[in-house]
Amino acid sequence: MGFLVSLGAATAAAAVVTFAFYLLFSSLIGGQQQRNDRLKKEIAVLDKQIEEINSLEAQKQQFIARMQIIEKLQRSRPEIVHVFDEIVRTLPDGAYLTSLKQTGARLKIDGVAQSSTRVSSFMRNIDASEWLDAPELEVVETKKGETLGSNFTLFANQVSVAAEGDDESGTQRPRRTASAESGGSP
Repeated sequence: MGFLVSLGAATAAAAVVTFAFYLLFSSLIGGQQQRNDRLKKEIAVLDKQIEEINSLEAQKQQFIARMQIIEKLQRSRPEIVHVFDEIVRTLPDGAYLTSLKQTGARLKIDGVAQSSTRVSSFMRNIDASEWLDAPELEVVETKKGETLGSNFTLFANQVSVAAEGDDESGTQRPRRTASAESGGSP
């Protein structure tokens, strides 16, 4: 009988110790679950903040791109005045323009000249110009009876202002492209 009481007491003690370990581990698991849940909430908050930061960074890049476009437009504002002035300087006597159209940096120039040599002179002047380059003649037509000259159509490129581009006098000077500097006759 003493053995059975000892066996019963040992079983009860083992059950109490097992139950105590169960409660201890349940408490530890519950505490860890709470920490994990809190971390998940904090991670979600941080993910939302990262998303907002990325959105702000994208907006910042868009604003920077807009500012660069505006700065480029500000720098190029006086260019058209220089282009018109240069067209007047390059146009030889005995020639006049009937149409001028610009698409991007490309100019289409229509006009009438007394002779084809005036057109050639105009093209040489454009090639030597600071603000215009790469003249390309499309057509020269001589129509008898209508006009006393040759109708011509030619194309030229507008030279853009250099990014840094202010010289000593404070006026902006164009930057010629490599093809314009190396090719063509003066």
